[in-house]
Amino acid sequence: MPLHDKLPNPVVDPKDIQYNGRESWRIFGIMAEFVEGTERLAAIRPAVSIFGSARVVPDHPYYLLTERIARKLSDAGFTVISGGGPGVMEAANKGAYFGKSPSVGLNIQLPHEQHANPYQDISQTFRHFFARKYMFVKFASAYVVMPGGFGTLDELLEAMTLIQTGKSRRIPVILVHRPFWQGLLDWMRERLVGEGMIDPEDLDIVQLIDDPDEIVAAIFKYYESRGFEPLPTERELMLNL
Repeated sequence: MPLHDKLPNPVVDPKDIQYNGRESWRIFGIMAEFVEGTERLAAIRPAVSIFGSARVVPDHPYYLLTERIARKLSDAGFTVISGGGPGVMEAANKGAYFGKSPSVGLNIQLPHEQHANPYQDISQTFRHFFARKYMFVKFASAYVVMPGGFGTLDELLEAMTLIQTGKSRRIPVILVHRPFWQGLLDWMRERLVGEGMIDPEDLDIVQLIDDPDEIVAAIFKYYESRGFEPLPTERELMLNL
């Protein structure tokens, strides 16, 4: 007997119809997030996205280092983008806020409400992580990745994957604080490269730099022969991100 002959006749639950209707209309809310975010951030380039832990306190060495890096980037002419919350995100916004260039916070609504830090010239709130991550990628000329947890690793690996697969333009991805990141890079080299999961040159996507002045210099060096504006081919690439 065919399997479908064994199944009971489907019963349509009115609650399912209502849920599916809500799910369909939700698409318009997602579209609105993309449109509003793109319009608000259209004029902020060149920008650097800074990622890192929400859990560090203002006197933590990671917080203080992030604040120094963000201030130097801001004074050098870069808008600084963070996740808009506490910890490293606050430090990034704070450093930029007191610098010469705008401080941008891309906040996220969470079940346990994330508190937006007060150091934001432009503040945009998202319901969906994927729309928020799109903005980090689309408008950044570089990523600076401080120590962090699952969210930071998610953002780092997302950026590396997009660059590796050619879905995003290649930009500097800078990991800060060698003692924190070196073990991960060693594991990637030993396991991912060693077992053929990635190519050796894929690890060239990231750089390890600890000094704030060297971070700024590395970003300028990358763009010195081409300028910060996306090339025509890169613009087309980003349309299909």
